[in-house]
Amino acid sequence: MAADIGLIGLAVMGRNLVLNMARNGFEVAVYNRTTSRMTEFIAQDAADASVTGHEEMSDLVESLSTPRIVMLMVKAGGAVDAVLSELVPLLDDGDIVIDGGNADYLDTERRCDELAEQDILFVGAGVSGGEEGALNGPSIMPGGSPDAWPHVKPILLAIAAVADDGSPCCEWIGRGGAGHFVKMVHNGIEYGDMQVISEAYAIMQALGMSNTEMSTTFADWNSGRLESFLIEITAEILATESPDGEAVIDVILDSAGQKGTGRWTAMYGFELGQPVSMIAEAVIARVVSALIDERHDASTILSGPDRTLDIDAVPLGDISDALYASKVVSYAQGFAMLAAASDENDWDLDLGGIAAIWRAGCIIRATFLDDITSVFADSPNIANLLLADTFAEAVQAAQSGWRRTVGVGIA
Repeated sequence: MAADIGLIGLAVMGRNLVLNMARNGFEVAVYNRTTSRMTEFIAQDAADASVTGHEEMSDLVESLSTPRIVMLMVKAGGAVDAVLSELVPLLDDGDIVIDGGNADYLDTERRCDELAEQDILFVGAGVSGGEEGALNGPSIMPGGSPDAWPHVKPILLAIAAVADDGSPCCEWIGRGGAGHFVKMVHNGIEYGDMQVISEAYAIMQALGMSNTEMSTTFADWNSGRLESFLIEITAEILATESPDGEAVIDVILDSAGQKGTGRWTAMYGFELGQPVSMIAEAVIARVVSALIDERHDASTILSGPDRTLDIDAVPLGDISDALYASKVVSYAQGFAMLAAASDENDWDLDLGGIAAIWRAGCIIRATFLDDITSVFADSPNIANLLLADTFAEAVQAAQSGWRRTVGVGIA
């Protein structure tokens, strides 16, 4: 029986997407450059799934039903072009290639044009949700060659997360690099979101709160307006112990890496004339964190203020206000950038639809995405989310606590 889709690249995301597809009734053919990884996957994780392994890329292509659909889950950049140089000569007119990695949207635009000259349809699909999302349902942001959508739609909708209203968290974004651009901005918002959570943690730690107390506080916040995946896992991380019985948060290295999407968001934001200040500062914070040896050496020479605060220096309600308002700003800057890019590239992005597919499965899923979806449904041309009544009133109410918290942080 011919396979419905082929997947190349069996790192964790690729493997979990294959299992997700097989669980949803699709026959999947797989190939990996390192054959041992493929054979191990077939023998173990996929042993009971409708998955076939192939040692040669040509065999994978021959195993597929037509038009052939091949999804790439390989490292962004040169690795994608290397796989395409080997794959495309094996394909026929009308076959489809999906890049599910975090590609620079300009690379996706180029690949769409290059493959179109060979009558191959190219899709750049942003996939968010990490390993768990890939297995159980991610948010998927496909764009590229519009003629490919009817063919890939049944598979992508089936494996996507499902929002509370029953709608799948996947929709066609637009032509060219639109899908990867939207995924890039999603990650930029995620950078900002993570940075303000870390700043709230730093202030709470300075107040003398224990990890347990902070975990409880974040868990409480997650039951209200701050409900979101990142707040939820912050509470869990603060409660997690290492095998030695120590708090994980106290023993892991304070150094963060990055794969480029946050940096691209800041760079393209500036090119579009958008003040993505929060996202840019979050990128800078990651860069600084990576300079761990320099920071260690500098700490023996440069000293800052006493970082301890009196327990009543700032109420937890003020920190909650600051965290909420800052999270809103991260999303507002991201959506303003999407609107600007849509105008610049004639993408006609459906901002409300994008908010809707971020409501489940993805890393930045949050309760107030329902509000964002509603705002764009009522006012699709609104200049900025902060101007919508829902968010204007909420940020206005939070402003005093937000300013007091920032003041304490600076001091």
